[in-house]
Amino acid sequence: MSLISLIFKSFRKIVYIATVGANNLCARCLFIGNNVAYKSFHTNGIPYVMVARGGKFSIGKNFAMNNGIKGNPIGCYERCTFFVDRGAVLTIGDNVGMSQAALICHKSITIGNNVKIGGGVCIYDTDFHSLDPVIRRNSEDLKNRAEKPVVIGNDVFIGAKSIILKGVTIGENSVIGAGSVVTKSVPANQIWAGNPARFIRSI
Repeated sequence: MSLISLIFKSFRKIVYIATVGANNLCARCLFIGNNVAYKSFHTNGIPYVMVARGGKFSIGKNFAMNNGIKGNPIGCYERCTFFVDRGAVLTIGDNVGMSQAALICHKSITIGNNVKIGGGVCIYDTDFHSLDPVIRRNSEDLKNRAEKPVVIGNDVFIGAKSIILKGVTIGENSVIGAGSVVTKSVPANQIWAGNPARFIRSI
């Protein structure tokens, strides 16, 4: 290793150590300001957090998240996004890790313990808009959007850039292959992948 490379790596490590503390402090302020109930967490980077009045967001112990490319360099540059609408409930269990994920909760999203959520994963419990084109033209659009709870069981692994849609339950220990679009529930102990996701094999 050259001297220049050694100096660069040493400097980078010093900067990293300094920014980790600042990132955790900023995330803590965001959680407190949004009335998020949390036990313990670690973060690379700063997430986006928005909990509307009447929404509930809780996080278990040992939660870890990567925001941006630094914490998990797999080509996803986004921050983790947590949006909880009025009256909605977002629950994250213990020992959950995620990178650059978006959890958009208009009704209910429940994530169990020991879950791994890959880079760029999106979890939506709503269609966001009405499926009726006439309704979408007017102010009744958002009032007529479909919303159904999403449940992610214990020890689930969701591959990078997958999308989990409303009404889906993923059973414990199951694996979702990278880039999948999950439109229906997945039983426990199975691997699913594809668009739309389909059964690959049992674990």
